[in-house]
Amino acid sequence: MPQDTSHRDPIHIALTFDDRYWAPAYATMRSICIVSRRRANIVFHLMHMGLGEEHRQALTAITAEYGAALEFYDLESDGALMDRVRQLPPVKHRHLNFSPMVYIRLFLTDIVPGTVERLIYIDCDMMVRAPIEALYNLDLGDYPIAAVLDPYGTGFQTGRDFRPKPYYDTTEPFFNAGLMVIDTRRLAAIDPVATAKARLSAEEFASVYYDQDILNISLRNNWLVLEPMWNLQNPTPSHEALDPRVVHYTGTNKPWLLFGETAFKRNYRHIMTNDYFYLFLRERIAARLPWLRPFLKLKRPAPVTTGTGRELPRSAP
Repeated sequence: MPQDTSHRDPIHIALTFDDRYWAPAYATMRSICIVSRRRANIVFHLMHMGLGEEHRQALTAITAEYGAALEFYDLESDGALMDRVRQLPPVKHRHLNFSPMVYIRLFLTDIVPGTVERLIYIDCDMMVRAPIEALYNLDLGDYPIAAVLDPYGTGFQTGRDFRPKPYYDTTEPFFNAGLMVIDTRRLAAIDPVATAKARLSAEEFASVYYDQDILNISLRNNWLVLEPMWNLQNPTPSHEALDPRVVHYTGTNKPWLLFGETAFKRNYRHIMTNDYFYLFLRERIAARLPWLRPFLKLKRPAPVTTGTGRELPRSAP
């Protein structure tokens, strides 16, 4: 894709993940770069817990292939941040692979450098299909963030039999926090955790649905609504005809699973690259069935070198 070299200002994008999601993080970053006309301006802020050195090296293929910069943040080395995370309601939904990482979105403005005034946050189970710079240059007006309505928002706002939770009004919009365009200074001034605590009783705060609730409570009626094609959630093959800009594989039906139907599944495998896709599969098998480890090839594929001397991951045609 022809590159726009007239801009020098960086495009800051944040991802949060642990070592179990290194390959989806790679696929999300690569999908962004593939369709961007400003690849060399992209700075990925990679906020991680327990990222192994071999997986960290695998992620650097993004810089080799596209020139995008990677900034790594070892969150576990930040004791003060971890203390703040531990003070939030315990993570219970382990069957959904949730971990304390779900809370890191609440502290993005404390983690990135103070010079970053505009930031896009994106989940690692998303695939970008349109130039991210169009979203980055969005006019937020006086809003601290822009996001897409969550089609399941009413479910988050209610309990059994769709009876509203006391701190929600089901007539009000509810956003999905998987993709946010952020004015870091406006969001920092709000302090989502402190604001949510001030608006809820201690008992109510203890029952919130993690960062998604905390952000929606603290930013009630104070966010810009994006077009739904910027975060098409739970996509199936029939959604491909809508030509979404960003697809978000919410729920348990992920595109890196060998079986199951999701939108653009074959595209996703090639974006992750065949080598990383099947390495990631073998790693998950080994984690579940440790006795198979001696029979699985778990080493990262040796990189190949392009004519420009850059190293890229090997990929089958």
